[in-house]
Amino acid sequence: LTSITIPNSVTSIGNYAFSSCSSLTSITIPSSVTSIGSWVFDYCSSLTSINIPEGVISIGDYAFNNCSSLTSITIPSSVTSIGERAFSSCRSLTSINIPEGVTSIGERAFFHCTGLTNITIPNSVTSIGSYAFDYCESLTSITIPSSVTSIGSWVFDHCSSLTSVYYLGTSAEWSSITIGSNNTQLTNAARYYIIFDSNNKISITGKNNNPVTSGFSVVYSSSDTSVANVDASTGVVTFVDGVQAGDAVTIKATITFTNGDVVTTSYVATKA
Repeated sequence: LTSITIPNSVTSIGNYAFSSCSSLTSITIPSSVTSIGSWVFDYCSSLTSINIPEGVISIGDYAFNNCSSLTSITIPSSVTSIGERAFSSCRSLTSINIPEGVTSIGERAFFHCTGLTNITIPNSVTSIGSYAFDYCESLTSITIPSSVTSIGSWVFDHCSSLTSVYYLGTSAEWSSITIGSNNTQLTNAARYYIIFDSNNKISITGKNNNPVTSGFSVVYSSSDTSVANVDASTGVVTFVDGVQAGDAVTIKATITFTNGDVVTTSYVATKA
């Protein structure tokens, strides 16, 4: 079996459905599917890419475990949970976009993904399971939002290349996170606290709370220019004439560091 197209009548893919189909290189999943079970593509070692359609809510435990040739995967915004070992040992995976809406990342979800170089945790995530990124030996940076309240044990163990942690919150908020044991690569890495200040401009401080004023650039953008425009360099927001009080727009800041890392964060501007 080298390829398969799942018909539109299917709403869920059951456990072990394609497990160990080692010659499977491509699969088409229709938009009717809302759940992907456990071990569904486990050890599909020839599968190189997959598009999970909008509408899928959960990715089961071990769903793509040991898909060693998988280089890219699209996870839709409808997904709320990523199961235990969901992408474990996907060693060819170099990047992955975890969408807003995901609230939890299961244990060992990206364990031994040795090709991953950076990852951004979305604002919706509150907990990261134990061993989630253990042995991600190429991981150089990670962005963690202030929504995260717990980081399990061994999450970043053996992440020998991890040098930069970008935290979208204050040092006080960081200190309130419950961080499990054996996360020295996380705690020893350079840490940057990134927030919007009282003037809604990006403020960055280092691990010792000293201001960081160089080594990065910021570009601001508006999610809806029919509501408000924003100066790309200063971040000054100007609402369009006729916009009513209470109307809102999302202002995004894209921060590019001289080491090549890119971090994005945002806030909601509301017309007074």
